[in-house]
Amino acid sequence: MQKNVTNFMGCDAEYDEAEIVLFGAPFDSTTSFRPGTRFAGQSMRNDSYGLELYSPYQDLELPENLVCDCGDLELAIGSSEKSLEEIEACAAQILKDGKLPFLIGGEHLVTLGSIRAAAEKYPDLHMIHFDAHTDLRRDYLGVELSHACVIRRCWEILGDGRIHQFGIRSGEKEEFDWAKSGHTDFHPFTLDGLEQVLDELKGKPVYFTLDLDVMDPSVFPGTGTPEPGGVDFLTAMKGASAVCGRADIIGCDVTELCPPCDPTGASTAAACKIVREMLIALAGQRKNK
Repeated sequence: MQKNVTNFMGCDAEYDEAEIVLFGAPFDSTTSFRPGTRFAGQSMRNDSYGLELYSPYQDLELPENLVCDCGDLELAIGSSEKSLEEIEACAAQILKDGKLPFLIGGEHLVTLGSIRAAAEKYPDLHMIHFDAHTDLRRDYLGVELSHACVIRRCWEILGDGRIHQFGIRSGEKEEFDWAKSGHTDFHPFTLDGLEQVLDELKGKPVYFTLDLDVMDPSVFPGTGTPEPGGVDFLTAMKGASAVCGRADIIGCDVTELCPPCDPTGASTAAACKIVREMLIALAGQRKNK
């Protein structure tokens, strides 16, 4: 693997020397409302250069030679399964090489490819999930490989009690009832309970998936399925930083930025800043191992 020509800010390491590998999955074929998340990686790379390498929130700087940005995968747009196979193969190679895969979506279905690879290497894997939506449907209009079903597909791999959901405020009643019955560790509406979950997961391998629509559309309108009632930017950013800084993260992703839905660029800027904070927190965690 080689680094991309245009990289996310500060992600300039060669693949062999990197500990974290950023790669994009420009896929939005199952988007159920407003499409355009396939453009997130390109937009984030371009706009990331408006940021500094230093985080005043963590009083840390993104280290040099830590992150390699391999660019976007060339996916088979139109085939969910083929695209997921390509994402899984990429994540599996990164994991095999002893590095941490950091996926930029794309719609949320892309997470399933990374989870397949991560669970293969880490059978006792847990997932922390920030989102506005449950994503626990059995199917969406008869389709099982949909961004509306991605966490249900992940549950089929991980099983009961190993998916920890936060910020959820939208879904069918059946999904809420199913989650609350013990299939997932369910924390709706807010990020309350995150500190306790991080304490409980200490020493266990964790995959973190952040659907950016966990934020309220008043601060993050650039997403395909906006859902009022979400958390504010600082809450989402600090929560993501806490997960990446305290949990034993073996892989992660950020999904559902839809740049065409916010031509002001404010949502892309928010996404870039959260990714920067996640990378810096991950760097600190790996340094302390």
